Formats: sequence, C-alpha cells, structure tokens
Amino acid sequence: MLTAYLYGFGVSFSLILAIGAQNAFLLKQGLRREHVLPLVLVCACSDALLITVGVFGVTALTEVVPAFAPVMLWLGAAFLFVYGAFSFWRAWRGGAALDPASGAATSLKAAVLFCLAITYLNPHVYLDTVLLIGAAATRFEGAEVAFWAGAVTSSFVFFFSLGYGARLLAPVMAKPGSWRVLEALIGCVMWAIALGLIFKG
Repeated sequence: MLTAYLYGFGVSFSLILAIGAQNAFLLKQGLRREHVLPLVLVCACSDALLITVGVFGVTALTEVVPAFAPVMLWLGAAFLFVYGAFSFWRAWRGGAALDPASGAATSLKAAVLFCLAITYLNPHVYLDTVLLIGAAATRFEGAEVAFWAGAVTSSFVFFFSLGYGARLLAPVMAKPGSWRVLEALIGCVMWAIALGLIFKG
C-alpha cells in the first residue's frame, strides 16, 4: 500500500511539475500575492477530480475490457517520450523567463474563471491526470485507493507550494537559464516514467 501511495505521489508530482499555462499563471499570481488561496484550491481540487476519474474510471474500464490497460500503458509511454522530447527541445532552444510584473491586476472572479478555463480547456490535462495517471494506477491492482491518495496528496502539496512559495522562486525563474535546467529535468522525468510504464507494466 505504501509503495502504491508513494508511486502515485511521484507520478502525479512529476506530471504536474511540467510548466504549462496553469502553473505559469499560478506562479505569477503567487509572485504578486493576488488571490492565491482560491486559485490554489481551484487547481488542486480540479486535479483531484480528474485524478479520481482517471484512477477509478480506467480501473473500471479495464475490468470490462482487459486489453485496455496494456494499450493505455503503451500509449501513455509513447506520449511521455514525445512530451519529454519537447521538453529537451525547449531546454536546448532556451529563451523562456517569467516576468511577474507584466499584465494588469485581475479581479477574483476573472482570475478564477481564467484558471478554470486554462485547466479544463487544456487537452494535456486530460492526458496527464486522466489517461496517464489512470494507466499507471492499473499496475497496483487492489491498491488503487492508496495510489489515488498519493496522487491527490501530491496535487495539493504541489499547488500550495507553488502558490505560496512563488516569491522564493522569483529571482530564479526570471533567468532563462533556470527554465532550461527545469525543462531538461522535466524531460528526464518524463522519459523515466515512460520506461517505468514499459518495463514494469
């Protein structure tokens, strides 16, 4: 059970770590200290909902269609290899940096609506939290709840850390070189997860 919990925590954390529109927006809001708590809750609760659908939805589907699990594992691994390759490409290309001072202040309603939009209208969120995490959960038959608990815990830890720890990252993330290192690390993690799905699936 502990192995399933820790694996769920690690997989979820690694996937969320990839800097996308949602994380960049929350990071910027955290740097400004603007509507941090409601936005953190929107991100974490949305992630928890999608993880729940992924873990228990995919598990239920594999009981009806046993061949679904291995297909999802291979598709998930392929996606992660491509995901990782793009991260390595961005690391090599460089040029990214975060400017928290850019843009005008937003109202709470506007910030929450924008956060919901970039969460639920982003197709990658469904690949990450529903399909990939759901596929990884099939490795822990009988311990899906522990895996789910680890993945959900990871989401809350990550988003609260990002929102409230953003100011500590401000000097670092303003430098393009830091983003190159982060992208390279993300690429390594994505490929490691993909290999884990293939050789342990």
